[in-house]
Amino acid sequence: MNPSDLMLTVLRFNEKINQQDLEGLTELMTDDHTFIDSLGKVTKGKQAMKNGWKEFFKEYPDYRNVFTCVTVRDDSVVIVGYSICSFKALDGPALWTAKVRGGQVFEWRVYKDTLSNRRKLGIQKQTQNP
Repeated sequence: MNPSDLMLTVLRFNEKINQQDLEGLTELMTDDHTFIDSLGKVTKGKQAMKNGWKEFFKEYPDYRNVFTCVTVRDDSVVIVGYSICSFKALDGPALWTAKVRGGQVFEWRVYKDTLSNRRKLGIQKQTQNP
């Protein structure tokens, strides 16, 4: 896939998260989809993640992601931004990576926005969130 298609797939995936569109989100996952949260917990499989997102949306109905910088590097998309949520632990700066195969996301990973993670992901400068 070309970089624009990779980026578009990731932006659509995030749009489905922000809309809490469980069916649309599931359609954008590969069968072997992997989700890794900011604590390193891994969940594998489309059905497991469909169930996970369903519970997440129920528990955090106001959760949204805002991307301030999206960069394609090889087969990965690196994202800088922040989440908005009334639950304080989910509200604030975050980093993400996504890997896309065949127009679907096969890995979605969330990172805490730390200097160490920025270095690991090749993010050069700190950005300001509104």
